[in-house]
Amino acid sequence: MEAGGDERAAAEVLRALARHVNCLSEESKATRRRALDAIREETFDSRLSSAVLQDVFAALLRPLLKCLTDPMERCRESAVHMIADFLRSVPRPEDSLPYLIPALSQRLAGSDLPEPSEELRLAMVEVLSLVVEVCGGRLAPYLDHMVRILQRTIVDPFPEVKKESCRCAVSFAKCVPDHFHMQSESLVKPLMQTVCHQHFRVRLAAIEATGAVVQYGTGRSVDDVLSHLAQRLFDDSPQVRKGVTQVVGGWLLHLRDRYSYFHKLIPLLLSGLDDKVPEIRLLASDLWKQIGAQWEKENEEDLKDKLDFPASPPARYPTGAERPGLGCRELVVRNLCKVLPAVSRDMTDWLVTTRVKSAQLLRVLLLHAEDHSTQHLGLLLSALYRACADGEPGVVRSGLESAELIGTFVSPEVFLKLLLPHVENSFSTSSSCPAAPLAVLSAALRGSSGGALRPHLGRVGDTLAHPDVCQGSQQASYLQQLLACVRALLSTCDGDCETISLQLLQVLVTVQSAAGEPELREEAQEALRTLCRVQALDGEVELYRQHMEQLLSWLSNGLPSWSSYSVQRLQLEVIVLQSGPVIGEFLPQLLPLLQASVQPSRDPEMRLHIFILLSKLLLDASNTLDSQGRFSEHLVMFLLDLLLPNLVWHAGRTAGAIRAAALSCLLALLQGGALTGEQLIAVEEKLTPQVLACLDEDSQLSRLMACRSLFALLSLAGKHLRTDALNKIYPELLKRLDDSSEEVRATALKALGLWLSCLGKDYDTQACRPHLEFLFQQLLLHMDDPESHVQEAVLDVLKTGSTVYPTLLSREAEAVRDKHRSPAYCDRLLEHIRSLTQESA
Repeated sequence: MEAGGDERAAAEVLRALARHVNCLSEESKATRRRALDAIREETFDSRLSSAVLQDVFAALLRPLLKCLTDPMERCRESAVHMIADFLRSVPRPEDSLPYLIPALSQRLAGSDLPEPSEELRLAMVEVLSLVVEVCGGRLAPYLDHMVRILQRTIVDPFPEVKKESCRCAVSFAKCVPDHFHMQSESLVKPLMQTVCHQHFRVRLAAIEATGAVVQYGTGRSVDDVLSHLAQRLFDDSPQVRKGVTQVVGGWLLHLRDRYSYFHKLIPLLLSGLDDKVPEIRLLASDLWKQIGAQWEKENEEDLKDKLDFPASPPARYPTGAERPGLGCRELVVRNLCKVLPAVSRDMTDWLVTTRVKSAQLLRVLLLHAEDHSTQHLGLLLSALYRACADGEPGVVRSGLESAELIGTFVSPEVFLKLLLPHVENSFSTSSSCPAAPLAVLSAALRGSSGGALRPHLGRVGDTLAHPDVCQGSQQASYLQQLLACVRALLSTCDGDCETISLQLLQVLVTVQSAAGEPELREEAQEALRTLCRVQALDGEVELYRQHMEQLLSWLSNGLPSWSSYSVQRLQLEVIVLQSGPVIGEFLPQLLPLLQASVQPSRDPEMRLHIFILLSKLLLDASNTLDSQGRFSEHLVMFLLDLLLPNLVWHAGRTAGAIRAAALSCLLALLQGGALTGEQLIAVEEKLTPQVLACLDEDSQLSRLMACRSLFALLSLAGKHLRTDALNKIYPELLKRLDDSSEEVRATALKALGLWLSCLGKDYDTQACRPHLEFLFQQLLLHMDDPESHVQEAVLDVLKTGSTVYPTLLSREAEAVRDKHRSPAYCDRLLEHIRSLTQESA
């Protein structure tokens, strides 16, 4: 009875709608619009039952579909919304599919009458989504039509249409899983075109649709979409990256052919573990744990022994890192040989973001592979060299972390066998960054354990101290990594480093000698203090005392090839200045080294630097060269073989600079207190002529130091010099009274005053009267100098001379008194002489 009532009600509604339906064919736009409005009033506004609406919909469907091509947009819009309302209300919406789907296909994917309005295209796609929702699996026969529509709408210019189409594709794939795979590949291309859209919501929708299309399609599509999804891992939008993580995780859990694509999908998911957004990292971690647990359960028989007897975590496992489950580790281990080459290749990509992600992924893979990474060590080291040579700090940081993991998981015997040859030959290879192998080595040493490294310390120390390694470059980056290797050894092996103390000291000396930055030298000094501390030594002096003989022998090996650019010269400077009093204990080894390096035939600039170093030592001889009081035993050799050959005049500015440096050493020696008068007398005949010759140097500094050296010589041995030796000195000093430098003139006057005071009883004034007469005449002449301070200084010198031969000086003074511009100075001198004469009487 109820069915009959519904039919009668439907018939009545249709009779009432007959005129309105006919009006839909009228030419008047207003008539057609009013007809559609009237149909809505008679159907939905009248609150008819669903059964009645079913019959009415069946009768109205074709006229409404015809309205989809109406020229008036308002009519088309009303028709679309009315169809959507019918689909929501009728109990059997699938009955409309034979007419509805082709009509929608014509409007959305056809070439004859495409819908021009964006809003109506969106409405039609929403109707299509509604059809999928209410009809479900009954859409299987219309697979071709659906795919054709989605192919077109997914690439629609209107972003909202794109998003709705992607959502529709997801729903449709889930509704017809048994048939969808036959046409799924047709949607891959439009989705990949949309996945790069400028709106992140569109990209996200395309990614989610791609996940469903591949999930319910064929496995062959994975290869087509993989590169596009990998690019979305670098997307600026966290929602997009999260979507990629969800899709890839879903494939790894549910894709039918997932075992064939583990090696391609696992890197994408593991990349999410290092995302900068905590939510994405947590999502990737949860998915990865589920994947590992599922794979572990599916392969329980193969893993029986490992499950029953689980291996303990490796020693020195990274602090703060959670060890992955067995299933996760096994998945990575079994696919590592396929993943690593691609990761290594991406670490050379021209895009910084790609290199950073690849370096981060490598660290995650090593954390899973643990000791199984040993079999891939060659490829891993090559990748890490490139990472540590990268200009991007993020790549370098991840590369060093990966190298530490290699040190943790791989036996030192294995990784040192491959790594050390690269360190030794880093300059002979084509590597653009020789410091990269050192950086990898330092990180691996930090990750290893002291017990494991102990048997190999000798080889590591010898490699670092090898001249081709520790003297390979003076670039700050290279020296920094060299220093990092030493610090890694000290921190990891502690007291065991005593066995390679000499090699580490050689490296630290080299770093200090070649470093141009004060910060780097300070870091090397700190490492030196640490080396002392691990050996329980009191300080650096004790460390140098322990190895000084070997260090000097080490420097002597390359002595014939030294030049101003040689690092050995700088090493020598570091050693002798830092060792302090220790060098006084090794003079027999040190002095021949210095003598050979300053021979006149050697590089002039190098000799200059050596003499500057010697000056510093001689000025503090009691705490350096003469710390043991033994320097006097080598003084004759030091003067005759080391200093005097370099005081011989040669043309050129460089030769002049060397003579100035040698003079500074001589002056430091004479003033330092290590040289006695007796020793000086023994070499005076050879020394004095060279010093006197230097009084005529072009360099003011050389002349000044020559005057000061003569003053020091007279102070030490003047009273013991022979008369002829004394008479050779004063004429040269008199010449310096006309020097252009006031400082040289003042020093020469002081030396003349000292010369006069050195004339003792053995000096025969009568026999040497001509010398004294000439000296007094010249001094009296300079006492008439325009400068009063010079007059005073000359007067003081003449007062000293008045004790030697007063009568001669008095007569000479009286002879010139009337000729002086200021006879007062002569009067003062004569008064002084008369007072001396009276006192002696």
